[in-house]
Amino acid sequence: MTALDITDASPTLAGALAPGASKGGERQRRKRSQRSQPFPGLTDRMFEEPIVSGRTLFGSYMLVSDPAGVRRVLVENAANYPKTAMDLRFFTALFGGGLLGTDGEVWRRHRRVMAPAFDPRSVAAYGPAIAASAREFLSRWDALPDGAAIDMAEEMKVLTLQVIARTVFSTDSAEIIDLIGGTLSRGLDAAAQANILDLLPVVGEWRMRARERRLAASSAGLDHAIAAMVRAREANLAAAPADLLTRLVAAKDEEAKPGGSGGGLTPKEIRDEIVTIFMAGHETTAGTLSWTWYVLSQRPREAARLRAELDAVLAGRPPTAEDLPNLPYTRRVVEEAMRLFPAAPGLSTRRAREADEVCGHPVRKGAAVTIMPWVIHRHRRLWDDPERFDPDRFGPERAAGRPRFAYLPFGAGPRVCIGQVLAMNESILILAALAQRYSPRLAPGAQVVPQAKVTLQFKTGLKMTLERRRP
Repeated sequence: MTALDITDASPTLAGALAPGASKGGERQRRKRSQRSQPFPGLTDRMFEEPIVSGRTLFGSYMLVSDPAGVRRVLVENAANYPKTAMDLRFFTALFGGGLLGTDGEVWRRHRRVMAPAFDPRSVAAYGPAIAASAREFLSRWDALPDGAAIDMAEEMKVLTLQVIARTVFSTDSAEIIDLIGGTLSRGLDAAAQANILDLLPVVGEWRMRARERRLAASSAGLDHAIAAMVRAREANLAAAPADLLTRLVAAKDEEAKPGGSGGGLTPKEIRDEIVTIFMAGHETTAGTLSWTWYVLSQRPREAARLRAELDAVLAGRPPTAEDLPNLPYTRRVVEEAMRLFPAAPGLSTRRAREADEVCGHPVRKGAAVTIMPWVIHRHRRLWDDPERFDPDRFGPERAAGRPRFAYLPFGAGPRVCIGQVLAMNESILILAALAQRYSPRLAPGAQVVPQAKVTLQFKTGLKMTLERRRP
């Protein structure tokens, strides 16, 4: 399957490539493409109805796509819809007791302690490290011949690993980068092996324990490196670099004690949050950038508009954080790429503690309630021509009046991604730095198949060729 052979692409891929089609043609294309989307069990009904409910061997379920229903589950009555015990244990096995693997008061305390490290002033402080990483990465591409073949998905992982190593540890040590990359890769591989067997009473427990042992062993090297750096920061905090690790070591929970001198995170908690941040700041951003490169390679008009803005604003110089307000179309390109290809395509399943009602639909106690950005972002009641790549839908005129919970690239509610501003800034700065110098093209015969492995990835990579922009 090539990029232009849209009959076998997923619904989103087909829409992103095709200028338009009849309703009948759209239905036939969607029907033929079910097998290659990241969630093969999804049906047309789920992209058309606000709420879909039913029963399986494991109990009743509800898929909520109505923005008012999303608000009910994630905000208004969030306490009634905690993550399932299976999800929490799964994320704990992958990342430890970080924000993704905790709930209740433990989660609230971690969120309070970490919030200052992601406030606007802190995020702005990470800008120079992001810009420097992008500038240095360009020398990697500059050393290649024009038309060189690359796997863009892997290239973006290399770049975002450098960014996360600098912003978290103030280092570009190859040893640290290799430790981070290896640990995350093994974790995602373990996640990809999850299946229906994990839900069985005896077999599921055996599989989970085996997975926990493998992941603990595979992360030992990174754990030791982080522990050593934490000890070094604690020993001389005043002289430590102003990176994310230092902010977490110094952070205090001002609500922990009546006197206002709250406790901070333990070394183990810092380790777990750092590993969680690696996933949020590396794998997801790399995926967002890769999918952005893909859709731009297939939409020359939008790619030309992007580069015209970069030329006008930057005039060939490297972008900085100060340029972000002046790159509105670049931002919209990233936002639209995240709509079609959300880095986290499926939020964790929630389990109803008590019976409830969502948009007039009864929810049984114990029912599984699922909210999927992959579905919501291309729901036919929420978006005009939802399978088409159209950055202008995020312009101020067309975005006005859109329901808040029709767009969930970073989740929503109390558990919304704590690093969403940092992730957006990083994606825009990297895209701006690279796109003004290069126009990557999809390689002939390349297969583009989305695969959900905690984050949205490419099943067989993203084969592209690098083309330098001519003056």
